[in-house]
Amino acid sequence: MVSCIPAQAAPETSSVDLSSEQLDIVPSGEGVPTPGLSATQADLELAQAVETPMLATPPTSMSQIAGTQGDADFPADPSLHTPDASLGQVTSVSQLSDVQPDDWAFQAIQSLVERYGCVAGYPDGTFRPSRAMSRREAAALVNACLDNLSNRFATKEDLDALKALQDEFAAELATLRGRVDGLEARVATVEAQQFSTTTKLNGEAIFAFSGVAGDNPTNGADISGRVSLNQRTRLNFITSFTGKDRLYTRLQSSNRPVNFDDPGIPGIIDNTGTLQTRVAFDTGNFNNEVRLDRLDYRFPIGDKLDVTIFANAAFHHYYATTINPYFEGFGGGKGALSFFGERNPIYRIGTVGIPGVAGVGTSYMFNEENDLRLDLGYLAGRANQATATILANGEDEGGLIGGTYSALAQLSIKPTENSQIGLTYMRNEAPDGLMRFGTGTAFSNNPFDGSALSGNSFGFEGTVKLADWLAVGGWFGYTIADEDNTNNKANIINGAINFAFPDLGIEGATGGLIFGVPPTVIDNDIALREDPDQTFHLEALYSFPVNDFITITPGVIYLINPEGNSANSDILVGVIRTTFKF
Repeated sequence: MVSCIPAQAAPETSSVDLSSEQLDIVPSGEGVPTPGLSATQADLELAQAVETPMLATPPTSMSQIAGTQGDADFPADPSLHTPDASLGQVTSVSQLSDVQPDDWAFQAIQSLVERYGCVAGYPDGTFRPSRAMSRREAAALVNACLDNLSNRFATKEDLDALKALQDEFAAELATLRGRVDGLEARVATVEAQQFSTTTKLNGEAIFAFSGVAGDNPTNGADISGRVSLNQRTRLNFITSFTGKDRLYTRLQSSNRPVNFDDPGIPGIIDNTGTLQTRVAFDTGNFNNEVRLDRLDYRFPIGDKLDVTIFANAAFHHYYATTINPYFEGFGGGKGALSFFGERNPIYRIGTVGIPGVAGVGTSYMFNEENDLRLDLGYLAGRANQATATILANGEDEGGLIGGTYSALAQLSIKPTENSQIGLTYMRNEAPDGLMRFGTGTAFSNNPFDGSALSGNSFGFEGTVKLADWLAVGGWFGYTIADEDNTNNKANIINGAINFAFPDLGIEGATGGLIFGVPPTVIDNDIALREDPDQTFHLEALYSFPVNDFITITPGVIYLINPEGNSANSDILVGVIRTTFKF
């Protein structure tokens, strides 16, 4: 067996067995042999009929091997371009000046030159072992070796034995050849029909049947019987140019209004009377128009740092771990049914319901086990508007710097394989006066009645898997909001504890219970905008797979003291979410 292996990938041993009829030379599409696949005599005969014919006799001049400038595999070495250069007559490997006894392939070259007589050097007495062979040279080498093996070593008995073996295994060889032909046809079909060599396409469609029962906590109106059937569809294009980077492009269409009716501005009461009834997948009603949603590019710097540049629809949870693995749905296709139950609401500060959110996020892994991680990020609303965007209150809202923004710093630790905790800090500026939790009471989202504010938020998150069938997680968040140009402060809290039951009933299913307190103002220097009581959020869900592509999640959300006021009647939200993935 002649083994054609690149010089930089030397094997542990340099001995080469020439007794086999197999040749480990596979012509590549670029005309350069590549190692790894075995070719039988039948394969070599087949090679004579396609693409590059093998030479009937060893070449007599270098031009027969080197070719001409018009050949696709014309070698780059200028010394091979001389048309009348004769092959050197080499009978000993010692005549080749660039082959040394300590070369890893020395024994193989020596056997080919001295024992089998099928390799000759170049006119200048060199073998050029580091230069890649062209397909023309490979054909000449194979042909010369086969001729010498047949003429000098093969006896009539050997040829008869070979013929008998071919006859005996003719059926198996035919079956094998058929399987190879089938595989080649399938590969050709896949290559012809592939979407892209750099991009993968996946999608998600949500059909949601949902309804609400109770009274509007703002005006006392009966909101029972508000039932809807909505859809949200996403197409995700995941592109990689280096194998380590990722360009994420998402197209989205939806007819799902937020909270059963468009609220207009986050923090302003909608027709259900509270943002606390919001479900995870109601990202807005686009009247089924297709829009560019998420657009970001992530790339590594070294082995430990990942950087993500966001151009549109950015959120902090796209780069930072939220430490809520069983209920984090990244927008509602899986995980919790409620907007509140997906993650600590402080991750959304400064990003919900504002166009053109862009910025940068980074994740640094301190070790290979990834059990100590630092996330840092900066996101700005209306970052695409470089000129000032003046609000009714006279504040500048636009631009990457100087308008609405939120900056996150988080350190997360994995004490054990089945547990993780995180410490989170968020700094934000809100010229429009809106915290933008996206859930919670109206006062928590708008604590100073539209006056510009800044905020400092602190979070603690954790999760632990106690058994194969039980995991416990949760968080606590505390926000201090400061009204600009005054000494007014508002203190806002939120928290939750959740229980996940993996593989409940059937493999792949998850049962869940979530108990929490959505963002609520517990103290405000403007007393009229302080919530008198605490809302309690109770959620139960069961997510089960129908098959690999369809998952159904029924569940209920029950609110006690909606809008932080015990005078309000309780509200019940029922949801049946069906998620299709393709």
